[in-house]
Amino acid sequence: MAQANKPTLRDPNVLFLSFMGAGFSPIAPGTVGTIVTVPFLIFITWLDIPFLALSIAVGCLTIISCYLAEKAQKKYDVHDPSWIVFDESIGISIAWLFLLHHSAVDILAIFCLFRFFDILKIWPASYFDRLNTGTGTILDDVVAGIFAGLIYLLFYYILSLF
Repeated sequence: MAQANKPTLRDPNVLFLSFMGAGFSPIAPGTVGTIVTVPFLIFITWLDIPFLALSIAVGCLTIISCYLAEKAQKKYDVHDPSWIVFDESIGISIAWLFLLHHSAVDILAIFCLFRFFDILKIWPASYFDRLNTGTGTILDDVVAGIFAGLIYLLFYYILSLF
């Protein structure tokens, strides 16, 4: 579908939703959006921000993202375009909240689990993915982040038994 009104990084909403342009990567924009989020999460972890404050910030960013994604999708007449990768940022941030340790192995595990669940879209993620709304665009990744975090914890506890 040809668009006369194409998204541009000059639009602050596009700049935000594409995570400063990462969503315009020609290869695997969702994975790129997740990758570029990890250094920010590592930095935030280094700052030792309390769990509750981080949870509230992620919740607020989720709400803001739903609103901005709705506006952008209407403006550019698209549904869940690949350049919107802030949903991946939200999803990996939610999965990050489950981390018990911040070792390279744990970070790689949570990254891989999140990407797995983001791609697989197990219900209820598949339900949100089908919604033609900004909320649906964001919430399927919220679900993927929760699944990734829960499976990480399950694996962690199973491995701790041995």
